[in-house]
Amino acid sequence: MIEVVPSTWDGHGARLRLRPPRALSRRQFILLFAVLSGAMWIVAMLGWWGGNAFAPAFALLHSAILALALRALWRGGERGEEIRIGPEAVEVTTSGSGAVFRAHPYWVRLCIERGGERVSLASSGRQVQVGDFLGPAERRELADTLQDLLAAASGRNR
Repeated sequence: MIEVVPSTWDGHGARLRLRPPRALSRRQFILLFAVLSGAMWIVAMLGWWGGNAFAPAFALLHSAILALALRALWRGGERGEEIRIGPEAVEVTTSGSGAVFRAHPYWVRLCIERGGERVSLASSGRQVQVGDFLGPAERRELADTLQDLLAAASGRNR
């Protein structure tokens, strides 16, 4: 998901927030866990009633593993990147490590490789890949947006 926000009060520059697309909301994730665990517990209780004494223990283990897997999946969707483009600097920050790239917009080069599968910004021998978690169509949209914003920030569109 690409969100374009004006970055400063005087209208110069922009800020792009990149986040991976999510299929479910937080409430839907909790509901999914409840439905899957509930179904497992129903089957486990039927097994216990039929004579399988270990069915509830396996249902408990299954619920714990399912909760850990869904939590890891949710946390993976919280990552993101922010690209600030202004007349003085281009900055790329990630949700995990903070600022990873900073350069003057005039010297920043947009690199689009393999037909838009890989988008990166480069300057002074440093390069940072952006939008890895986006789909192919969103990466092409990101490349077009970055190209326009970089041209406007560096004055190349005049």
